[in-house]
This record gives sequence, structure tokens and C-alpha cells, in this order.
Amino acid sequence: MAKLLANRIALVTGASRGIGFATALALAKAGAHIVATARTQGGLEELDDEIRKEGGSATLVPLNLTDSDGIARLGAGLHERYGKLDILVGNAGVLGPSSPVGHIELKTFNDVMAVNVSANFQLIRCMEPLLKQSDAGRAVFITSGAANKATAYVSPYAASKAALETLARAWAQETANTKLRVNLFNPGPVRTRMRATLMPGEDPATLDVPEQVAEFIVPMCAPDWTETGKFYDYKTRSLMSFRSPA
Repeated sequence: MAKLLANRIALVTGASRGIGFATALALAKAGAHIVATARTQGGLEELDDEIRKEGGSATLVPLNLTDSDGIARLGAGLHERYGKLDILVGNAGVLGPSSPVGHIELKTFNDVMAVNVSANFQLIRCMEPLLKQSDAGRAVFITSGAANKATAYVSPYAASKAALETLARAWAQETANTKLRVNLFNPGPVRTRMRATLMPGEDPATLDVPEQVAEFIVPMCAPDWTETGKFYDYKTRSLMSFRSPA
């Protein structure tokens, strides 16, 4: 029986741990060849080991996503090697400081925006031509409830995710008449290092693990997924449309 994502090329950012690691592995199990990026070489090698155990394959790309030229080179390399990209999972993100807005340094704010927003903007610029070469290009960006809740004391993170959502939604509208589908995924509280940093007193045993979350991302990457410009909320297991403020 053919696997759901057989012969498809999937780029996953922030793939060395957490949701990115789990999603890359789940996509590989479904048959995709994984192009995995992260800053941590060791984490990428661990991912490669797990993918190989499942009979899959991966290309490891150590890359800091603040390196815009590096993203452009990655796009050129994918074009030269495959001529297309079928799946983009924009997962990489940083939490930034937990502090009142007025106490945050400008550089610190800009550092969060660079990873969570500008890097995804560059990914869109460089990967869109490749995704349009696919018979069913799929892009999924990992967001957060902080975006619409405007969560106190994590303003750079909340603002960056709100910006990412708007960027992805605008791209979805621009590509609505193409074969490309663009969506957002909100995992909610998950047992990750980022969550532990934000909520150090929380019992991690009360949270779902990244592997559970990843199983819901995989269908959004499949050729038979037809929705675009939507928001999947993992906590409620529901696909939502964005609505204008009342």
C-alpha cells in the first residue's frame, strides 16, 4: 500500500527537537523525504537516526533562520536537486523574554521578530516558486493562542505570532486560485522545552507530547487537503476560519 506522502519533498524548520522533530518524523513515516533545518547539528543527526529506523530518508541542513542568504541558498539548492517543494512546515520559533513591554530592549524584540516573522517571510519568498511547481504544494505555519489573546509579559512572542498569522493569511489569499494551500496550526500547550521555560511550575505530565500533535499536522500536508487560509486548533480538534472583529 502506497504511503500518503510517498515521493514528496518536505521542508521542516526547527526540526531538531519538539514539534518540529516530531512532525519531520511523522512526515517521513508517511513517505516524504525530509529536508530538516535547525541550528543544532546534534539534534538533526538524532532526527536522521530516527527517520532511518523507519526506513525513511532526510537531508540535514544546519541553518540559523536569521541568515536570509542561507534560506535563499537552500531554495536554490532545492531547485537544483528536486525542481520543486511539496511541503513547507514553518515551525521554528523563539519565545523571547518574559517581561513587561516597557522593560524589553529593542534588540531583544527585534531578535524575536527576526526568527518568528522575518525568517518565515524569507521562506515564503524563496520557497513559493518551488511549491508552485508541485502538483499539490502545502504550507503549514505553527502559531500560538498568544497571538489573539495578546498574552501579557510575552509581548514580542505574541506580536510575532499575530504578524505570522496575518502574513500566512495574506499569502493564502494571494494563492487561492493556485494548487498551493496555506494554513496555520495552533498546538496549544504541549510538552516542549519552550513550554517548560514559560511555565516552569507546570506538571509536564498533564500535557500532550509533540508526537500526538504531529499526527494532526500530517493530513494538512497531504495532496488531498483542500482548505486554505484556515486555522487548525489542536486543543479543540477543529479547523477554524478567521473572522473580523465584531
